[in-house]
Amino acid sequence: MNALAATNRNFKLASKLLGLDSKLEKSLLIPFREIKVECTIPKDDGTLASFVGFRVQHDNARGPMKGGIRYHPEVEPDEVNALAQLMTWKTAVAKIPYGGAKGGIGCDPSKLSISELERLTRVFTQKIHDLIGIHTDVPAPDMGTGPQTMAWILDEYSKFHGYSPAVVTGKPIDLGGSLGRDAATGRGVMFGTEALLNEHGKSISGQRFVIQGFGNVGSWAAKLISEKGGKIVAVSDITGAIKNKDGIDIPSLLNYTREHRGVKGFDGADPIDSNSILVEDCDILIPAALGGVINRENANEIKAKFIIEAANHPTDPDGDETYMQTLEESLSVTLNGFRTYKGLCGRKRR
Repeated sequence: MNALAATNRNFKLASKLLGLDSKLEKSLLIPFREIKVECTIPKDDGTLASFVGFRVQHDNARGPMKGGIRYHPEVEPDEVNALAQLMTWKTAVAKIPYGGAKGGIGCDPSKLSISELERLTRVFTQKIHDLIGIHTDVPAPDMGTGPQTMAWILDEYSKFHGYSPAVVTGKPIDLGGSLGRDAATGRGVMFGTEALLNEHGKSISGQRFVIQGFGNVGSWAAKLISEKGGKIVAVSDITGAIKNKDGIDIPSLLNYTREHRGVKGFDGADPIDSNSILVEDCDILIPAALGGVINRENANEIKAKFIIEAANHPTDPDGDETYMQTLEESLSVTLNGFRTYKGLCGRKRR
């Protein structure tokens, strides 16, 4: 199901349960502003490359809009719109004074050099600098971006508006970033997993985990879970997927991915088809990448007893219904990872 259609469907269900007025419902579904910009940069070899960047500002009723910027080949308007809407609901549920926004550029960061990524980020910032700001819209890292990306945005924005360190979050510590910010979401996933397992008389130690996505969230979750005695048997990222039934050496994998920018080629595990990662045999599945990956087609093939949702809307509504029907007699549980500072919401499958 299309990301925006899935998000709208869930919102309309919530709206019905809350008894919202139809006019208010319609108003809340329409974003405050949608921005689409062309970003052309010179590549290292002298050729020109063009990319499309997006920023959707969904709602500012509760305060400045807030949301990440992702770099990924599948970034497109409906996905960004859905993610911006989700940010509005997350900040409201957590009762923090922000609205929702989201942005991204359709690109494969693994195929761009550091200097090319810097040029792309600066051009994107030049195109949107007058529409973001401390009291307007505050970007943050997301899939394919990180502290360095935020530092480039801060520097470029400051050329137009003066030094403004608060214009982004998730920036390097030296520029005023927060200690622990990198690990925050992955740590929230670990805490949520721990709490969920405790409810069922279990602990992380000895449990077998599969993690889809080995970016900031997935890698930190893997590190912290392995330190608690969890066994990570399979992981995947944009470069490929790997498996070791005896458990992957996570410290070694982290070192490898820092050097090679991906899990592909790691010699401490066997390569597997990326499309099979969600249905690998495990106790706990952690989707920590894209949305809508659990759907009607694959939900009934998932073998995990528990699903810890560390991505944004990784289970679409059709997949949710299929999974509940298929595992009606089981103890399977989904935990929605709303990011550490946005709250964690758990629910038990029927």
